[in-house]
Amino acid sequence: MNAITLSAIIPRRRTLADEIILVLLGAAAVAVSAQVKFPLWPVPITLQTFAVLLVAALLGPARGPASILTYLTAGTAAPVLFANPAGLPGPTGGYLIGFAVAAFVVGTLFERGWGRSRASMLWALIIGTAVIFAVGVPWLMMFVPASAVLKAGLWPFLPGAVLKIALAGVVLTRINR
Repeated sequence: MNAITLSAIIPRRRTLADEIILVLLGAAAVAVSAQVKFPLWPVPITLQTFAVLLVAALLGPARGPASILTYLTAGTAAPVLFANPAGLPGPTGGYLIGFAVAAFVVGTLFERGWGRSRASMLWALIIGTAVIFAVGVPWLMMFVPASAVLKAGLWPFLPGAVLKIALAGVVLTRINR
C-alpha cells in the first residue's frame, strides 16, 4: 500500500488557486458533515469527526488545519454551519478546537508515512480522534459537572468513533488504489 496522496485526483503541480479551492472544499466537507446529526444535549452526534479525519489525511498538516480554521471562522460568522449554534463559546467549542489540532496531528502523521499501511493509517485516525476528545471533554466541564462529563461527552460517542475511523480507513484505502 502506498502513501495516501491527492495526485490521482488533483495534479501534483498546484497553483495558489488550487490550494485555496482544496482548503475551501475541506471546510465545506466539515460544514456539511455538521448538518448530519443526531441531537443529544449538550453535544450532538455528527459526521464531523469522519470529515475532519479525511480532510486531515488528504490535505496534510498545513491545508488540513487551514480547512478547519476556515470552517471555524465561517461558523463564527454564520453559526448555522455548526452542529450546535452556540459554536466556539458553547459546550461543543472544545471539540471544534480539537478538530484543528487533530487535523494538524493526523496530517503530520500521514505526511510522515502513516498512511502506507492499514495498521499505521488506523492508528493515525485513532490518535486524531483521541485528540478531539482530549480537547473537547475538558472544555465540556465548563458546562457539565465533572462527575457527568464522560457520560455527556465521551461514552455515547465511542461506538460512532470506531465506525467513523473504520469508514475513513476504507475511504482512504479506496482513494489510494
